[in-house]
Amino acid sequence: MAGYVQDDITPEELERQEALYGPFTDAVRDLVDATIRTLVDEEQVRRAQAEIEEITARLRKEQLDGPFGVRFGATRRGRPWGNTVVGLRNPAAPPLVIEHHPSGDGRVWSDFHLGAAYEGPPDLVHGGVAAMILDQMLGEAAGARGKPGMTARLTLSYRQGTPLGDLRSEAWVESIDGIKTIAKGHILGPDGVTVEAEGLFVMPKWARELMAHREDTPKYFE
Repeated sequence: MAGYVQDDITPEELERQEALYGPFTDAVRDLVDATIRTLVDEEQVRRAQAEIEEITARLRKEQLDGPFGVRFGATRRGRPWGNTVVGLRNPAAPPLVIEHHPSGDGRVWSDFHLGAAYEGPPDLVHGGVAAMILDQMLGEAAGARGKPGMTARLTLSYRQGTPLGDLRSEAWVESIDGIKTIAKGHILGPDGVTVEAEGLFVMPKWARELMAHREDTPKYFE
């Protein structure tokens, strides 16, 4: 399970880290948006570049050797904070906060906002970004049904352009056959469904072996 790190931090430490890194990442995310849309003069751009390079050098003084991966503690609830869709510490992530139906039936949804950093055609979300979001949502649905898996196939139908701004995505499990799960979902804009998706998710061998040795379903690989 390369990339999965058990650190067993306390709830208090988790709360402290969320309070520290959440606003910090939001600030960098806001910087990305400002970088795209700024109209300040050349001198201001060059000054900002120098300041950003100085900050980057300061942050580089101590860092992980590789990507963040997934951290988890005693509850085995994962913290995929480097994830490009839901990562708390990833400024490239919108990020999505994915809600689960309390029944555990695999229905999930998220209300989110995509700004200038996610543009493809003018004023519209890049098609690849829509695919990325739906891949995450469908995988989350599979995990919510207790069948976490890796994406084996993802098929999308683009019904209309997805406008930048406030959006919603929904996903659910269509069927389960052993280690294979079929999930479906879509993205909704102001004028209805913009993109539909169907995905096949297959539980990897290491996850099957781990679940076979546990009475309850581990959640750190969802």
